[in-house]
Formats: sequence, C-alpha cells, structure tokens
Amino acid sequence: MRFIMAAAAAAAASTPAAPQTVEVPAGPPAPQEKDVMERQIEMGGMGHEERTFTYNRIEADYSRQRGKNVGNYDAEGWVGGDRDKFWYKSEGEKNGPRTEQLEFQALYSRNVFTYFDVQGGVRYDVKPDSRGYAVFGIQGLSPYRLETQVHAFVGFKGDVSIRYKQSFDLLMTNRLIVAPTLETDFYLNDAPRRRVKSGFSVIETGVQTRYEFSRKFAPYVAIVYESKLGGTARLARLDGENAGGWALRTGIRAWF
Repeated sequence: MRFIMAAAAAAAASTPAAPQTVEVPAGPPAPQEKDVMERQIEMGGMGHEERTFTYNRIEADYSRQRGKNVGNYDAEGWVGGDRDKFWYKSEGEKNGPRTEQLEFQALYSRNVFTYFDVQGGVRYDVKPDSRGYAVFGIQGLSPYRLETQVHAFVGFKGDVSIRYKQSFDLLMTNRLIVAPTLETDFYLNDAPRRRVKSGFSVIETGVQTRYEFSRKFAPYVAIVYESKLGGTARLARLDGENAGGWALRTGIRAWF
C-alpha cells in the first residue's frame, strides 16, 4: 500500500503543470483604426442591427477673388440606418452681392454594396436660374478610403449632366489632415439658358488642410483651382467673364 501511494506521488510530481491562460484586457484601438471606424460610422457602414442614426456636415469658407468677397458653403447629412437612409445635400456660392449658385437635393439611399449606396431623388436649383432635376447615382467609400460620388441629373427642362466628386483624407497626425479634392460636371447636351456647352463644363480641384480640435470642429485652409472648361469657358469669355482660376480659401468644417 505504501509502495502504491509513493508511486502515485512520484507520477504526480513528474507531470508538468498545465500552462495558465491569463486574460489581458483589450486596449483601445490604434489611432488609425479608430479613425477608420469613426469614418465608417459617418458613412453608415458599420453595425448589423437596423438602428436609426443621424449625420450632418457643413463647410463654409471665404476668399477674395478679383477684388470681390466670395463665400462658399457645402452641407450634407442623412437620417436612417445601415441599409436605408434619407440624404439631403446643399451647396452655394456668393460672389460679391450676387448669388451665383444655390442648389438643394433630397435623396433616398439604399446600401447595395460594401460601403456603397445607390441613391435616387430630386434636385432643385434656385440660382443661376430656377429648375429641377431627377437624380440617380452612387455614393460611398471606395478602395484606399476614397470618398466617391457619381450622380446623373436629368433636367425637367431637357439638360442632362453627370457630376463626379472624390476626396481623400491623409492623416499627417491624429488632428492635422490634408484632403485632396476633385469635382467636375459633364453635360451630355447644351444648356443655352445657362450658357453651358456639352462636354466637361467646370472643374474644381485643390487641397484642403484642416486641424481638428475635435472630430466635430475644424478650421481649414484650402488652395483651390476652379474654372469653366471647353465651350463653356469660351462662352464665358465672350460674355466678358473670367473663366476661373486659383483661390486661397479659409473656413470652418463642423459635423454633428
């Protein structure tokens, strides 16, 4: 009996102890991972439950061009869930005492691809003249985190155009962000009352540098090249207008 007990004790002593698993609490996500997550939430690209969220963004800036004070604003937002949203968009430009552009859009948006929505709705322009459009397009976050919008506008007065917009946020630090931007309009036919010829009619491209004191507020400086193109530029020069050029804009960006 003593021999059996001694053998059992020796076998127990020679068996290696099982390794212990230590649970380490998960730390906060890395800054760039956190930024991606937050921007996916902005675009409505995270979550599995159909919850209702809201998002609003506005940019407003000022520049001095050819002796005139020029103001621009660009606003957009949505309400809805991961799959279905209602979007609104608006942009405008005031050149001296004259409002040169003022438009509004109301869109239904349906998520059909990863980070991409198909959209449809209406657009109404107050300036340069009053007219409405049916709108069809896509919007989302393409590879390499390029925020992309492509929309077709079918005018109730016969003009048809396509607008392409793209931007990219390059994080220099967690707060300092450089954002190249591009926007252009392509008309499939002439719009005589607007002095627009078919083809590429206008381009706006540049680089915006902003400092985010918080993710919801950031002043910025932007170097922007905005110009009419092709036949539209020729019509502008015939009318005695400047087709466009470079501008230094200062403004603020906020979202809530």
